[in-house]
Amino acid sequence: MPARPIAAATISFGLVSVPVNLYSSSESKASVSFNMLHKKCGSRLKQQYVCAKDGDIVPRDETVKGYEFAKDQYVVLTPEELKALEEKATATIDVAEFVPLAKVDREYLEKVYYLGPDKGGDRAYRLLVEALKDTGRAALGQYAARGQQYLVLLRPLNGVLVMEQLHYADEVRPTTEVTVPDGDVKPAELALAKQLIEQTANDEFEPTKYKDTVRERVLETIEKKVAGQEITADAAPETGGKIIDLMEALKASLSSSHAAADEKPAKKGRKAS
Repeated sequence: MPARPIAAATISFGLVSVPVNLYSSSESKASVSFNMLHKKCGSRLKQQYVCAKDGDIVPRDETVKGYEFAKDQYVVLTPEELKALEEKATATIDVAEFVPLAKVDREYLEKVYYLGPDKGGDRAYRLLVEALKDTGRAALGQYAARGQQYLVLLRPLNGVLVMEQLHYADEVRPTTEVTVPDGDVKPAELALAKQLIEQTANDEFEPTKYKDTVRERVLETIEKKVAGQEITADAAPETGGKIIDLMEALKASLSSSHAAADEKPAKKGRKAS
């Protein structure tokens, strides 16, 4: 079934306008969620707001929104004030500059959308895709929607424009916040680590090889419970002794990798050695 557009927009750069449709780039499976129940009777529980000062239950129509500007001090904003602060949706993706795609750090990525040409935009759409592909650049700009202003990046992929919603710079924590003690990398350990990487390396990105086994296990367990089966926890697998020495750990990993490779069946067209 063809994907359905979730919104319409116009890419604007210079005097060029490209009408496009936005599509979701993914089809997320519904997460397995659980409801809170009363243990005594099994009825579903309702959430309530309780005043921290006097302990009274507060109805939703008696609540207001406030921002904590200091410890236990709030400034209250009315619904009208909050509405006035919202960014007006323009349905325009305003391109400010074109940057090298390879220079965009991946930690800025937040969400991904696909863009398709809208009526009358086919020619300009194809031109932009090809130009970005040939130059190795991506279009960086802003897009206002749902009361917010988003930083977005447009890049080509398989003849299609991809719009990546990015974090703003002040939303991304610097790597300097992560403490890494000083030390040297020993050449022998580095050589073994590279060898281990090469043994399990793949020249292609194949995400279809992986699946959410936890979600499948949870759903299978729920089906068993619905059918009245008793569920028991599996015994934890024995992990064996811990290898403290890094060189020994690398050597053991390489040995395991060799053993796994030997157990694999020979590929078609090749004779097993």
